[in-house]
This record gives sequence, structure tokens and C-alpha cells, in this order.
Amino acid sequence: MKVAIATKDWKEVSGHAGKAQQWFVYDLAGHRPGGPLPEPARVTLTKEQTPHYIEDDNAPHPLDGVEVMIAGSAGDGFVRHMKKRGADVVLTGEPDPALALTKLIAGEDLPDQRFDITTSLCKLRDFFSRH
Repeated sequence: MKVAIATKDWKEVSGHAGKAQQWFVYDLAGHRPGGPLPEPARVTLTKEQTPHYIEDDNAPHPLDGVEVMIAGSAGDGFVRHMKKRGADVVLTGEPDPALALTKLIAGEDLPDQRFDITTSLCKLRDFFSRH
């Protein structure tokens, strides 16, 4: 299973998944429960490749094959769009990417997402969205 985590400057979980350009991608295929996390691939997207702008045209994308996406916030349109592309979205207030993934793998509850005004704006945008 591959998990992508939206990051802000490669340090913390990004608060706006749709516009995140930096992503850690963890390939958990060989991961053993309780074992250390594998080193993530660092994926940097261009503005046009961010989930906010990508189309559902089946064109190859650097995040293809990811089954779970973790972020601090996302609009409903983003969640629907990623579902169409085969990925579930998990939102959290946990700022540490590795800790968020560790808790997710262990089946622990993640902290609730932090308030982010952009989420409210995204909900308004999503109301009129094609997704």
C-alpha cells in the first residue's frame, strides 16, 4: 500500500491538500507492524499537477497508485476527486507526518484537524465544482 502525506516544507503535515506541492510517499509493501517506517519518496508537484488542478482524464500523475492521502484539511470536492482516482483521504491535526502515519498504521485515532479558513473557502468553491 502507498500512502501520500501532504507536507509543508517537508517538515509538517500541510493544511491544504488540494494545493500542496510537496508530498511524502511511503511504500508500505514490505513494512512490518511495529517496524520502522521506510524512507519516503519526496514528490514535488508543479502548480498544474496539484490535486486542485488535475483533471480526471486518466493522464499519468506522480501520485498515481496512492491508496491513502493524509492532510491537515481538504474540501469535499478534493475528497470526491481523490476517491475517483482510487485514494481515500484522511484529515488530521497531527503536524508530524511520520507520527500521523504511524498512528494510522496502528489503528489509533488521529487528532482532529485544526481550524483552517481555507477549508471553508474550499467548501464554497466545491459547491460550484465539477468534481
